[in-house]
Amino acid sequence: MEHVDVVPTPAEFAWTFGGASPLRTLRPGTLLTAWSEDAFSGQLRGTADVTSAQTFPGLNPQTGPFFVEGAEPGDTLVLHLVDLRPARSHGVSSLVPFFGGLTSTDRTATLQPALPERTWVYEVDTAAGTVGFVAGGEVAGGGDWSVALPLEPMLGTVGVAPAAGEVRTSLVPDVFGGNLDTPEMRVGTTVYLRVNVPGALFSLGDGHYRQGEGESCGTAVEGAMHSTLLVDLVKGSASGGGPAWPRLEDDEFLMVVGSGRPLEDAWRAGQVDAVAWIADLTGLDTLDAYQLLSQISRVPLANVVDANYSCVTKIPKRFLRGAPAYGGVHADLRARARGL
Repeated sequence: MEHVDVVPTPAEFAWTFGGASPLRTLRPGTLLTAWSEDAFSGQLRGTADVTSAQTFPGLNPQTGPFFVEGAEPGDTLVLHLVDLRPARSHGVSSLVPFFGGLTSTDRTATLQPALPERTWVYEVDTAAGTVGFVAGGEVAGGGDWSVALPLEPMLGTVGVAPAAGEVRTSLVPDVFGGNLDTPEMRVGTTVYLRVNVPGALFSLGDGHYRQGEGESCGTAVEGAMHSTLLVDLVKGSASGGGPAWPRLEDDEFLMVVGSGRPLEDAWRAGQVDAVAWIADLTGLDTLDAYQLLSQISRVPLANVVDANYSCVTKIPKRFLRGAPAYGGVHADLRARARGL
């Protein structure tokens, strides 16, 4: 198995999905380890740092894009998350003016001023597997209220180049993936993305050391990340032409991430593709698949703050009578990951 290790320079970061030249070419079956910067480009280092005082070429710098040999439109790119490891001993979270689920925004305009800016620093204890929340954002020991939260690394952003030459900011989640911000994007998860352009041109970034469902204030415990993943490919005839929306699979669930506004349309997008996926795997007609989904699905929110909202439809695999997705590629990649 070929192992490729990539640590980009700041000049090599991608800030969009689509419109960026490939950083590296990979063959299907490659093990990729990629370092990614945090969503703030590493510029928030302490509680005195706030986003309005920083200079950014953009938010959410991406590592990539990666050109996958043999990937053609209609294929399905397969990415299995083998390991996610914090690259720093601290993470940061921040209130950003007019951004978040409980403040005025550019789309929900009110007369209230923006919430005050504040930055929280979370110390990472890898031995204990925790990140430390301290009231007021002070470093550990500086506040009078604190709690150790589980360290649960995830990737906020994974996506491919959109179709038709479209270029989208790395802040947006949509059919191509992007800034999905779901805690389901963690070790042991396999990601399925429809290939829209030759080579797929996938990128990743926006590492989170932990995040609650919904990402209420708009930022997680953001941190630089070492991400190791297996890269694979399912050709179009075997993938049904690629999924309509990003799909995920772990050992218990099949998942679809729908994005859009209003929030119910993000929910609908994931539900419709989940119905199609159940029908494809089981042979049920659309209405039977719809009925089954209605009784077994779980629907956690991914984010309610981005340019599009994202909602996850989860299907317990135990109710599908063993029908394997994409020929059982998830189980195969899990076995390969255990052997590394």
